Amino acid sequence: MSLRLALLPLCLLAALPVVAQERGLDVRDLVKLDRVSAPLLTGDGRILVFAERSLDFESGKAETALYTRNLVTRDMAPPKRLTPAGWSVNSPALSSDGQTVYFLSGKNGSSQLYAMPISGGAPRQLTDVPVDIGSFQISPDGARVAFSADTFGECGADLGCTKRKLAERKDAKASGVVYDQLFVRHWDTWKDGTTSRLFVADLPAARARPVTTVRALGHALEGDIPSKPFGGADDYTWAPDGRSLVASVKVAGREAPWSTNFDLYRIDALGGAAPVNLTASNPAWDAGPVFSPDGSTLFYRAMKRPGFEADRYALMAMDVASGQTREIAPRWDRSPSSLQPSADGSALYVAAQDTGEYPLFRVDVATGDVTKLVADGSVSSFAVAGDTVALARNSIRSGDVIYTGSLQSLGEGANLRQITPTAAERLPDVAFGDFEQFSFKGAGNDTVHGYVVKPWNYQEGQTYPVAFLIHGGPQGSFGNGWSYRWNPQTYAGQGYAVVMIDFHGSTGYGQAFTDAISGDWGGKPLEDLQKGWAAAQQKYPFLDGDRACALGASYGGYMINWIAGNWFDRRGNAPFKCLVNHDGVFDTRSMGYVTEELWFTEWENKGTPFDQPKNYERWNPVNHVAKWKVPMLVVQGEKDYRVPVDQGLSTFTALQRKGIESKLLYFPDENHWVLQPHNSVLWHDTVNAWLKQHIGE
Repeated sequence: MSLRLALLPLCLLAALPVVAQERGLDVRDLVKLDRVSAPLLTGDGRILVFAERSLDFESGKAETALYTRNLVTRDMAPPKRLTPAGWSVNSPALSSDGQTVYFLSGKNGSSQLYAMPISGGAPRQLTDVPVDIGSFQISPDGARVAFSADTFGECGADLGCTKRKLAERKDAKASGVVYDQLFVRHWDTWKDGTTSRLFVADLPAARARPVTTVRALGHALEGDIPSKPFGGADDYTWAPDGRSLVASVKVAGREAPWSTNFDLYRIDALGGAAPVNLTASNPAWDAGPVFSPDGSTLFYRAMKRPGFEADRYALMAMDVASGQTREIAPRWDRSPSSLQPSADGSALYVAAQDTGEYPLFRVDVATGDVTKLVADGSVSSFAVAGDTVALARNSIRSGDVIYTGSLQSLGEGANLRQITPTAAERLPDVAFGDFEQFSFKGAGNDTVHGYVVKPWNYQEGQTYPVAFLIHGGPQGSFGNGWSYRWNPQTYAGQGYAVVMIDFHGSTGYGQAFTDAISGDWGGKPLEDLQKGWAAAQQKYPFLDGDRACALGASYGGYMINWIAGNWFDRRGNAPFKCLVNHDGVFDTRSMGYVTEELWFTEWENKGTPFDQPKNYERWNPVNHVAKWKVPMLVVQGEKDYRVPVDQGLSTFTALQRKGIESKLLYFPDENHWVLQPHNSVLWHDTVNAWLKQHIGE
């Protein structure tokens, strides 16, 4: 049987009962939904492996298991669970021969590396080191592992030393900590003096050697590998010959909070030679190193402007022998987030934002020609093996669904083969709101896009109150994708229509469009929101403009504060009956001193608060509090060090002091996002009650 024939679409849900759709999506549905991710393929493309997370809502505990699916069979059997019951695992990877599955698990008390046959069996523990393993990459021959662990530099290869020092600190009678440089805290964690370092060990391993610190030669890479807080195993990779690794590292010392200069370093896998900087000529961000299968070319992504975290990532190719580099597709005005070379190295498969979606593309290495392979939603992760692709794709109507397909036919519009259920199939009694993308002329007469989502119970001729959602970033997007935090279907599920505008500064519309917000936070974006709101009401008569509430988080929360003092009609009336501000910036000058990643505020305001004070004050919401009058719900997490707690408390204080109807929802255990299931339910219930109070049901 040909693999191409076996990949034709099939319906795997015929046995599910048909249930009348009687209600909309509720937050409890959202947090309880099983979530699939991390599709992997064996080298021959015959076996699919993926992860599925399930939640025990009462206890709040989640478990992630691995599943397999044979792709060359015609049967309609569901995927089979691979990892044993009671095991929660993460970071799956496959051996080069496709016979072994590797993963991390804390089953025995700490995060360690395990392996098991892809055909099934009992997991076998491969490492037993004294500290948690954070990420790993198996060597091409399967004999060694490179892994990351948070350690103290003075402990060197003695991983037990780090464990002892942390225990001693915990038992100390004094709690004070002395810092002599930034960062002192990052994202949601105070710095404890450890750095994430790379180690290499033979398998199975009880001992490991550090490879980023060569003290005998006086060389050390003093930067986190992977980067924090969101780096992972794709920050480093083995060379095909197994003699070295390449890692993306920021070696910035005291400048780390205002530097975005990540470089690619070649690291001796034996730890004997000093690391070599391969991209020293680029002062900006170099990331995601991947070798061509023959090892002759190193592919990676590179920004060009130092200090700007939202710059376009260019696709780069480095000739390993000569060190010469070139940009592969310089005319392609998109910023890929991941890449995988084809088997012969002639093409790269990449995912990138594009006009409100996140498609999968093929990029020809020689010519730079770009072909869109998979659209209609957002591809969150993918894997390629020969002619087979496996991907996780989501949309406004569903969380991630695993699909497989033939690369040769994707560009011709062939259907993908669905492996896992959609949200609608998992929740057969829930109706989801239909959605549509629209466009209008925004600031500068530029084309701006947005989405409208109908309520779950939409009827022609009826009008509905509106949740007007404003995305964060500000270099971000509310497009055709699924979120477990800001999901338009949770509002549609309460009977509201939803409007979302990708204003100037949003990603996926070209770098110039993204750049337009820097130094102009309250200008063009506000104009786009105003014109987008007017255009949506004109195009969609079911939107009740007299019953609308605006909601936003992070930069979206900043915009809520800005709207409160700057969006009125000629009669002085505000367009919204209520506002919701989650972790939003209240005072841009204060934000420039209290946030942790200083490169962000310094780029957006063209300097520091003491060098460019006028820039920080130009679009500062605090200067317009006197005009505030609309009721506002404020949400703030204590562990949010990106937009710290003083911003939310200041917002609530201003509202209360002015006598404006307001509430504060405070989470002592959440960061910039609300992640815990029961906290998420409380968040949604509080927000929905606020909307119901002010704009009805």
